[in-house]
Amino acid sequence: MKKFGLLLAGGLAALILLHSIGPMVGLLVSLVLLYFIFKQFLKTDSIAWKVGLIIIGLIVLTSTLHHIPALIGVGAAYVLFLVYKEWNKSKTKKAPKNDPFVNFEKQWNEMNK
Repeated sequence: MKKFGLLLAGGLAALILLHSIGPMVGLLVSLVLLYFIFKQFLKTDSIAWKVGLIIIGLIVLTSTLHHIPALIGVGAAYVLFLVYKEWNKSKTKKAPKNDPFVNFEKQWNEMNK
């Protein structure tokens, strides 16, 4: 039953992630543009170029704000990562408590101390 829940959560997260790939790319591009506009704004000395960069920066900022729903896609990617990690954790085989090899390792470590 746990595997079914993980499969359902992972499938839903994958669908949401696939649905929001476009806005995520748009958000990334607009944030990179905004970063370079800001860096250029700090470098320039011309008042006219600073005003122009402010206008361009405001246009790109509105584009960035338009892509804020892409954060849902980032959350879906995180949930997908958690599901993947939990799925692989349940696959690992744990040794029983009274396994002679585990006891041997403990005793060997105690003797070497």
